[in-house]
Amino acid sequence: MSDITVYQPDFLYVEDRFQEGRALAVGADGRVLDAVPEGARVERLPGRALLPGLINGHSHAFQRLIRGRTEYVAPGKGQDDFWSWREAMYRAAEALTPEGVYIASRQVFVEMVLAGITAVGEFHYLHHQSDGTPYADRNELAHAVIRAATDVGLRICLLRVGYTRAGFNVAANPRQRRFIDRDVDAFLSTTEALAHAVRGDARVSVGLAPHSVRAVSKDWLARVERDAPAGMPIHMHVAEQPKEIEACLAEHGRRPVELLADLGLLGGRFTAVHGVHLTEQEVQLLGRSESTVCACPSTERNLGDGIVPADALVRAGARVSLGSDSQTVVDLLEEARQLEQHLRLVRLRRAVLDPGTGTLDGLAARLLDMATLQGAHSLGLETGALTPGSPADFFTVDVGHRSLVGAGLASLLPGVVFGATAGAVKDVAVAGRWVVRDGQHALAEESGRAFQQLAHRLYP
Repeated sequence: MSDITVYQPDFLYVEDRFQEGRALAVGADGRVLDAVPEGARVERLPGRALLPGLINGHSHAFQRLIRGRTEYVAPGKGQDDFWSWREAMYRAAEALTPEGVYIASRQVFVEMVLAGITAVGEFHYLHHQSDGTPYADRNELAHAVIRAATDVGLRICLLRVGYTRAGFNVAANPRQRRFIDRDVDAFLSTTEALAHAVRGDARVSVGLAPHSVRAVSKDWLARVERDAPAGMPIHMHVAEQPKEIEACLAEHGRRPVELLADLGLLGGRFTAVHGVHLTEQEVQLLGRSESTVCACPSTERNLGDGIVPADALVRAGARVSLGSDSQTVVDLLEEARQLEQHLRLVRLRRAVLDPGTGTLDGLAARLLDMATLQGAHSLGLETGALTPGSPADFFTVDVGHRSLVGAGLASLLPGVVFGATAGAVKDVAVAGRWVVRDGQHALAEESGRAFQQLAHRLYP
């Protein structure tokens, strides 16, 4: 029994609600047991509430470097938007060595686990050397990102991005040389090689990510639909910007979601990242196919993208997950609350995503589900809920923290989802093994120093 650990918090989130007097038993394999056996090692967690680990469905790790460095209007521009932000982002993308990619990724992954995130979907599009020449190992930079995640203790689904052009009838952009695959065969074979290389590590998986309808052709998308390995998740930026939709209509006579439906890409393993500018017909297509839309409210707000119509998507039957995207902030609970609160601004009412249960915690439970189970489904992971047989990925919050003090059993979940600040997260475990204890990560100081040096080299 010494290989079994029983965690006893004051409050355990199981069966969609917090319960007192419950414990979580974890076997030697890092999975949740269906019963608490006698004689097992007991670890008390007084003053803690324990929840399933948060799943970050969409991340560009290296963009942590540009936090705070794009919040202005460049001289002569008159205004700033996604497209001018993108040019500033390219500066970091062009400059990073494999070690720089590792350092930047490690830093943001440390920030993620400290915020209760236990798994990330890394939408990875830095592939080649700065002049566009492939590395000897075409997945060298992907391996650097994966190494950063596993060193930190985070699960990762490396979503390898396919990128072939600057856009429809758009001249090649030399600032995108690090992104471009020679052809769709190179994209598919390199992704399959990466999946083979990481096979056997339960913390690492791989998915396909055609970047967007502007960055790949219809023929590419058709090949991905035909040749993607069975069960491998497929993620894609969809309908983030009006210009993307205009270009898709000009090239194909179809809006992005309509084109993807025509090609058979929508479905249970497909995730449309952003999905901001959707017609009602596109919402219905996503819903009927049970596709996922990954909303990234902090980034969509920061870039002026718009607001994801999550209420319409949920009504139509689509899944909704959450991501930190550009790392403006790293706080998935903040993403959850902003998804709801952005909708309140445009719908002019409160509790827009409330499921109608009539309970105090119904809305919070739905948002937490998006931050956990829906993200896990999107990435093809077994995690997201503390059910028997699932990996024991979880985090705790300090119920006495100033942002939660005063919450009772009935109000604790909405207190966490709508009010907990980052400092309330205290402990994080992946596969039943601690990676954060009492708000501390073993690599935090070393990672911060290396990241500081990297940032000062790139931005002296």
